[in-house]
Amino acid sequence: MSPRLTEELTTPALVVDVDVLDRNITRMGAAAAAGGFTVRPHAKTHKCLEIARRQLAAGAAGLTVATVGEAEVFARDGVTDLFIAYPLWVDDAKARRLRHLTESAALRVGADSVEGVQRLARAVRGAAGPVRVMVEIDSGHHRTGVAAAKAVDVGRAAVDAGLEVAGVFTFPGHGYGHDPLARERAARDEEQALGAAADALRGAGIAVPVLSGGSTPTAGRWRPGAVDELRPGVYVFNDAAQLAMGSCTAEDLALHAVATVVSTPAPDRFVLDAGSKVLGSDLSPWVQGHGLVLDHPDAVITALSEHHATVVLPEGAPAPRPGTRVSVVPNHVCTAVNLANDLVVTRNGTVVAHWPVAARGANS
Repeated sequence: MSPRLTEELTTPALVVDVDVLDRNITRMGAAAAAGGFTVRPHAKTHKCLEIARRQLAAGAAGLTVATVGEAEVFARDGVTDLFIAYPLWVDDAKARRLRHLTESAALRVGADSVEGVQRLARAVRGAAGPVRVMVEIDSGHHRTGVAAAKAVDVGRAAVDAGLEVAGVFTFPGHGYGHDPLARERAARDEEQALGAAADALRGAGIAVPVLSGGSTPTAGRWRPGAVDELRPGVYVFNDAAQLAMGSCTAEDLALHAVATVVSTPAPDRFVLDAGSKVLGSDLSPWVQGHGLVLDHPDAVITALSEHHATVVLPEGAPAPRPGTRVSVVPNHVCTAVNLANDLVVTRNGTVVAHWPVAARGANS
């Protein structure tokens, strides 16, 4: 770790190497241009206006978000094309907010039920601009989404309610499975499921302009065919899980948490000041423990408290002294970022900016 960076930081802090970040964004944009697909990155990973601007400047067609609140944050910053990739159940408050959003942005909203699209249609009636529906398909993750054969029910309900169907989408989350072939299988599953759903809708006379898939693990397995839009999120930073899965290399890790050793209670153990309220508490089948300790790659974060990380060293390895700064790559970067007020931005080991996590906590 750079001596300058060590001196300038109060720990714990999430630190972003802006050169690595920009390289990750540029690489994805170039892959889209060469491969003939659209990138609509998922902003729930970074929740940061400065990073969204960089993605749009690199050719992103718009942003994907998870909530109405996230959409509001980015719309206020001038983003005019937003996809809320979630099957919203719209109450009166969300209805007002959605109608307000249509005054400044083109909106797509996810749906996976007849009742959901009927409720959405009533909520946005009289809005300043159209709200288009993306029918969510379950391609194997078994969370939300309908089977491809059931897409017609949702699409027809949307049309009958006066909404335009913009396309179909899926989240191939089973690509995170602890299996060397999981990424490849999930990418093929999403192609098959989206293609089948689109064929079914077209057979019912409903146009399907967009087939949207992709996560960071499966984006790297994209091949020409059915899917023409990808929505990766983690790729901007990458994390310990992506590194272990092979979705990135160590040189692609743009974010890490800098923490201080506050205790060495045993020769084989030390404790950091970055606990679950900094690193998040997600575990991964790909990573042993609660994150990757860059300075001690054979060490394991065996336990997290709210403000403590307990790190166990292999036998014979010397423990760092109290006061030592240590870098940790979170298992799941999205949850870590949502816990931070801002990101400390560095270039060549020097702090150059602090970027607010503008959509932090925008969970509704």
